[in-house]
Amino acid sequence: MLELNASLDELQIKMQELLKTYKQLRKENEHLTKELEEAKQQNEVVQKRLQELDQKLAAARISNGNWSELEKQALQKKIDSYLKEIDKCIALLHA
Repeated sequence: MLELNASLDELQIKMQELLKTYKQLRKENEHLTKELEEAKQQNEVVQKRLQELDQKLAAARISNGNWSELEKQALQKKIDSYLKEIDKCIALLHA
């Protein structure tokens, strides 16, 4: 009977340790989840800022008129893709 009580006590101690570890891991997981969400939001802000700066850079290059042939081709492709998207939207509106 003493052996059984000792085993039960040992089991109870291990269960308490396991529960304590579980609570710590859950708290850490919540903390990491919050940090991840904050990092995602910060990343979105940085991405938006980068897009704004890219647009400003493109506008500055357009105003300067100093374009290499590759830059002209890239801009033409971008404009063509925008025009195709606009045409698709117009076609969808008329459908």
